Amino acid sequence: MKQKPNLNFWALWNLSFGFFGVQIAYALQSGNISRIFRTLGADPHDLSYFWILPPLMGMIVQPIVGTLSDKTWCRFGRRIPYLFIGAFVAVAVMCLLPNAGSLGLAVSQVMLFGLIMLMLLDTSINMAMQPFKMLVGDMVNEEQKAKAYSIQSFLCNAGSVVGFLFPYIFAAVGIANVAAPGVVPPSVVWSFYIGAAILILCVLYTTAKVREWPPKEYAEYNGKVGESEENEIDASKLSENAETAVKSEKSDWITLLRHAPATFWKVGLVQFFCWAALLYMWTYVVDAVAETVWQTTDSSSEEYQVAGNWTGVLYAIQAMGSVFWATMLPRFKNTKMAYAVSLVIGGIGFALIPFVPNQYAQIVPFLLIGCAWAAMLAMPFTFVTNALQGYGHMGTYLGLFNCTICLPQIIAAICGGFILRMVGGHSATMMVVAGVLLVCGAACVGFIRDKK
Repeated sequence: MKQKPNLNFWALWNLSFGFFGVQIAYALQSGNISRIFRTLGADPHDLSYFWILPPLMGMIVQPIVGTLSDKTWCRFGRRIPYLFIGAFVAVAVMCLLPNAGSLGLAVSQVMLFGLIMLMLLDTSINMAMQPFKMLVGDMVNEEQKAKAYSIQSFLCNAGSVVGFLFPYIFAAVGIANVAAPGVVPPSVVWSFYIGAAILILCVLYTTAKVREWPPKEYAEYNGKVGESEENEIDASKLSENAETAVKSEKSDWITLLRHAPATFWKVGLVQFFCWAALLYMWTYVVDAVAETVWQTTDSSSEEYQVAGNWTGVLYAIQAMGSVFWATMLPRFKNTKMAYAVSLVIGGIGFALIPFVPNQYAQIVPFLLIGCAWAAMLAMPFTFVTNALQGYGHMGTYLGLFNCTICLPQIIAAICGGFILRMVGGHSATMMVVAGVLLVCGAACVGFIRDKK
């Protein structure tokens, strides 16, 4: 098996640049979905149930995308066709979702429409996101892999900053930040429109700049291909072959999981606590900030919408803190120690949120959360892809590993309403719960054995 060549900076950059646009879409979803559904009339105790769909779709879609793309060889590439399809669906949904309250539907119909759009949005974002992780695994050697994922982490955070700031910026330039009851404010609607435009432009850039290796060349660098060239799947036949391919792979998924390296499962345990914590942040943080700083949870009030915009700013500050902390992580001599320390710092940040009644002082907790976010973005995939070297089926394994992100969120979403009642119905207290979960994740880092 030949050694993969070193790539220059711009080649590594181009492999991941589309992630910038995808992450803008993801930031708009994670930063505004709870706000949108609260504006449409959702009860806070039911809010976490709306968050079951995104990780559920991710858990279903990403292994399928990984498996099918492992078998896809066409003139457009191996991973890129899935990136392209996912991006176009995401753009369409981003133009529809924020208008759910403006269609003249009854409240129950609005909620159903919003849920369907959320399901499609997360499905398409997951479909567009997964190929970037696979491209790095396919085309980057072990020496440069950490650098490649660091570039991906930077672009991820840069896209997050832009997406999170959009509603605040549009409100600041005069676009209305309030609307009729049950209608999403124009500042949020236009954020989704502009985010959709940037997403498609970034994906077009990636497809123009990145040339994936053809089957024979890929095999020279990565060993045996999961499927022979005679059985390759043409892009024009993806939809008709998808169901058959998935059914035939179910037993193979179980076999692959049975033979997965121990690191796969140990990192997955850390992921469980980390992503449950993140789910509670995405679900309850707008209400938590509104309750702590503006003393309101009335989603129809101007103060609540201001809190929603400010939460976007805090998310952006978290992302910028993550970019800074990502430059600090390589200075740790022990990678596991860097991972654990980052999660503990993030846990402290979560726990501080309900005790900081000044909106500007809230910057401090979110900077601390950014430290955990930096580690969560880069380190799990570094550990796992190192452990998977020589196992083959990289795309399938990474798709299955995505379940360690999705499953914790589903479990946390199911339990969210119950836990909220246990803590007295205060969304701010859910931030303390999130902090405890991150500290538990840090404790589990000790079980990981890193394969260099």
